[in-house]
Amino acid sequence: SLLVIWKPQHDLSRDRLIALACWLQKRFKDRLWLGATRQLQPTDSTSFATIDWLSQSQGLPVVACGHVCMVSRDQKPMLDVMCALKHHCTIDECGLMLEANAERHLRPLSTLEKLYPRDWLDETVHVAQRCHFSMRQLTYRYPKELVPEHLTASEHLQALTEQGLLQRYGSNIPNQVRNLVAHELALIKEMQVEAFFLTVHDLVSFAKGRGILCQGRGSAANSAVCYCLNITEVDPAKQSLLFERFLSKERNEPPDIDVDFEHERREEVLQYVYQKYGRERAALAATVISYRPKSALKDVGRALGFEQEILDALTRSLAWWDTPDQWPERLQAAGIDPGDLRAKWLLQLTQQFIGLPRHLSQHVGGMVISDQPLYELVPIENAAMADRTIIQWDKDDLETLGLLKVDCLALGMLTVLRKAMHSIDPSMRLADIPKEDPATYEMLCKADAVGVFQVESRAQMAMLPRLKPRCFYDLVVEIALVRPGPIQGEMVHPYLQRRQNPKQIEYADPKLADVLKRTLGVPIFQEQVMQIAMVAADFTPGQADQLRRAMAAWKRRGGLAPFRESLITGMLNNGYSKAFAEKIYGQIQGFGDYGFPESHAASFALLTYFSAWLKCHHPAAFTCALLNSQPMGFYAPAQLIQDAKRHGVMIEPVDVHASLWETACLDQPSASPRIRLGLSQIKGLPQKTAERLLAARAQGAFVSVDDLTQRAGLHRNEVRLLTQSGALSGLIQDRRDAHWQALASHVQGDLLAHAPIRETQAKLQKTPASQLLVEDYATLGYSLSQHPIEYLRPEGSRLLKRSDQLPLLPNPPRQVIEVMGLVTHRQRPGTASGVVFVSLEDEAGLINVIVWPKIAMRDQVALLQGQVLRVRGQLQRREGSIHIIAQSIVAEDQRLAQLLGHRH
Repeated sequence: SLLVIWKPQHDLSRDRLIALACWLQKRFKDRLWLGATRQLQPTDSTSFATIDWLSQSQGLPVVACGHVCMVSRDQKPMLDVMCALKHHCTIDECGLMLEANAERHLRPLSTLEKLYPRDWLDETVHVAQRCHFSMRQLTYRYPKELVPEHLTASEHLQALTEQGLLQRYGSNIPNQVRNLVAHELALIKEMQVEAFFLTVHDLVSFAKGRGILCQGRGSAANSAVCYCLNITEVDPAKQSLLFERFLSKERNEPPDIDVDFEHERREEVLQYVYQKYGRERAALAATVISYRPKSALKDVGRALGFEQEILDALTRSLAWWDTPDQWPERLQAAGIDPGDLRAKWLLQLTQQFIGLPRHLSQHVGGMVISDQPLYELVPIENAAMADRTIIQWDKDDLETLGLLKVDCLALGMLTVLRKAMHSIDPSMRLADIPKEDPATYEMLCKADAVGVFQVESRAQMAMLPRLKPRCFYDLVVEIALVRPGPIQGEMVHPYLQRRQNPKQIEYADPKLADVLKRTLGVPIFQEQVMQIAMVAADFTPGQADQLRRAMAAWKRRGGLAPFRESLITGMLNNGYSKAFAEKIYGQIQGFGDYGFPESHAASFALLTYFSAWLKCHHPAAFTCALLNSQPMGFYAPAQLIQDAKRHGVMIEPVDVHASLWETACLDQPSASPRIRLGLSQIKGLPQKTAERLLAARAQGAFVSVDDLTQRAGLHRNEVRLLTQSGALSGLIQDRRDAHWQALASHVQGDLLAHAPIRETQAKLQKTPASQLLVEDYATLGYSLSQHPIEYLRPEGSRLLKRSDQLPLLPNPPRQVIEVMGLVTHRQRPGTASGVVFVSLEDEAGLINVIVWPKIAMRDQVALLQGQVLRVRGQLQRREGSIHIIAQSIVAEDQRLAQLLGHRH
């Protein structure tokens, strides 16, 4: 039952206080207390007198309250900052909204005994004793809608699984798969979690019925039942699955099933859930967003009264790897004196805020579904987005309670695959893509992977020519290898060496060969660590999963130590030496929390192969799909278009006479593939505006800018966007002339509809190329005709090289060259020991730059803030990968701006 503590306002009249007391007593009777708080403020005596009078006159007990807002009194400055942020003002402007003193902290009993009467303090113990709520009182029930009345949940799940077995394998079902399915169904029934599988099967069936691509991933891909239910595409007959990685008795908690849906259509699935179960029984989980250095600096700085421009400059200069002792230097660079009192408070308070919760946000897709109204179990609220309800607990709280949570995630590559296939053939499906295509693997071996799912990053492209994937399982390993775990565990080089020289493959014990042979004797996946414990130390599958979970948290909570004795004892009992047992334990410990699940890698590898095949055989359709699915992926439209050109795709510009809203392939079976950029490429142009333009064009071609403006009902800003993007080139050849006509063109009202104003066309000079370039980048983000680096490249320079010249250069030791390009990516992986990786784009392609920590520190301003970099360094070519080892970095932003401005 609900207990109520009433803290009356001392400035209310006695009649009003009595009325409120009667109202509360009528409803809560013996569950009502008066609350008294003493904070050593001038109003304390008046407040206590009011409470004492109410207690005597109404017979209400009084309980001492602390109103605690902080742990210790030295946190008062943090409390002041939070007050300022709450009221959207600076601390100087807060005035009386700030606490008058620092008494709202946890005070010892000896202090409280001096502030409150003894019987008030004793009453707090009485209230606490009546608060006996336990989370075990919340009983969650799975939804029942998905089970036919004449069947149990277990029977229904088994029937669906049997149907899936026949669909997947026909009459020739492998014994291995049959045994796996029987084992899994028995465990699912024992743990009574059929509802999870039935619910996800229902969502996947809905999506596929709507033509929405989807795929389960993560630990769910370890389940043969999930494969039979079409939740995942990882075939248990071809992979080494370990169901206990997904669900085990020892863990005794519900499984976690992740399903990726097309990112543009995921909302359809979420709304299906809301409509099926109602917003009372379905909601999205929450997630807690904590302060990081930049957000802490901005919020604390705003509360302390720093100007926004200064804070923006400060956070721009701050790298995520900067340590607090480097912050004074960043303050100085941003124009803030580190010795100033406010600056000292900024640094001190920022460090205290880092890691604290900042706000509650919406989980990316964790849907919670219940048989009873959710508000009986957890607090819920309306989301900012319409037609959504969210829970105020995060995913860890939900797992503790055992609530059914299904992660309905959004994945852009699924959208790309659907759009690309539809462009090739509307009836095409993923199953129609040929398996193990040699040309696709040949393309990947050359690191030709721009836009390909999971292998388009700098690190993956460097790995592809070294690993040389020739089959699907090679892609599984490729995806898993370029991860912190294998890198920090020093597993990458041994694997590559054994791949190049199979004679180096050795197994410490024949029993472990079955576990490690698929990765050439090197443990790469989480499942392998679990299997090693099972084979070498006789762990049960459930115990092995407990080991995996402890392994993932041992650095944070020291959770691996309890398994040491069991592992070593088990291996000793099986005849292994103490040295061998210690070595295996050391490997498991070194694996840390970075191991990658094989099931996850296999799910991703499927999409990697599909996207690579489309890029290899249908580059135009693949590029269109990527451009029409933005924002997503590793590369911006500029790099995608440049890559398409290198693959022989002709790019036609945006044109009001020919473009649709989306970029489209042009039918030319006998010539090079061509695509026409869509109106969606123009930044800031609303889709509704484009739809009006297309509707007007359907009635007849436009004959002038004025005709376009009138018939499409365009505003002046919309005409300006079309003009700057070059979309009016079919109407007026020169862009300055187009600008002139656009200025005079506007939608005329009824008064002038029959007598339009006619103006004489001015004679203007031809638009300079530099102006076209500036306008292209302003409205499109790229230019089809020019590249900014062309303006900076001095004629006849022997030292400054283009990206397409690098593969042709000799590779003598310590050869020094210069390169220049637009920055597309900056990366500093935690496993790279402070090394920064930069990707530059020039007029011919991409350039990879490696910046050692010493150079990154010395040239940090240019490295972090420059958009155009000139890099002097040493050429390094190794196993098909080309890098520049930077020796100096200079930002050329200002020089480029001056050159373009001078040439207008």
